[in-house]
Amino acid sequence: MTQELSSSAQRVQEALAGFGMDLQVMELTQSTRTSAEAALAVGCDVGQIAKSLIFRARQSGQAVLVIASGRNRVDEKRVAVLLGEAIGKADADFVRAATGFVIGGVPPVGHSQPLQTLIDGDLLAYDEIWAAAGTPNALFRLAPAELVTITGGTVGEVKREA
Repeated sequence: MTQELSSSAQRVQEALAGFGMDLQVMELTQSTRTSAEAALAVGCDVGQIAKSLIFRARQSGQAVLVIASGRNRVDEKRVAVLLGEAIGKADADFVRAATGFVIGGVPPVGHSQPLQTLIDGDLLAYDEIWAAAGTPNALFRLAPAELVTITGGTVGEVKREA
């Protein structure tokens, strides 16, 4: 773990501090870009990784943040039902413009603009989860209820069935 946070990770730390919760960003030397890498880095189950995925709403063009359990794939049709609007994949430029962060490090908070957020209900089964913190090697630990609070997200069924 490094001593000083990079500017992107520091932005996330400042956003977290604004919620009055004692949540600490950690920046590691190894990659946490994927759910598997993040789980390995912190020694948790891959399901405890809260992966942030950005989609583009088809009609409005708005960015939508889906925070899914690291073991789940997102079902775009289920997300569309929850939103009332179809979604599509977002490219790296769109993600960067909407959030201010690169793919692989998108956190649940601290974005360039407010985002409509959906949270995978499977994350609520864990006592603690881990979320990205602005870079592909930064993350922080929190309780699922804290994730719901800091994002203002709606919990729903977003996973694709096997």
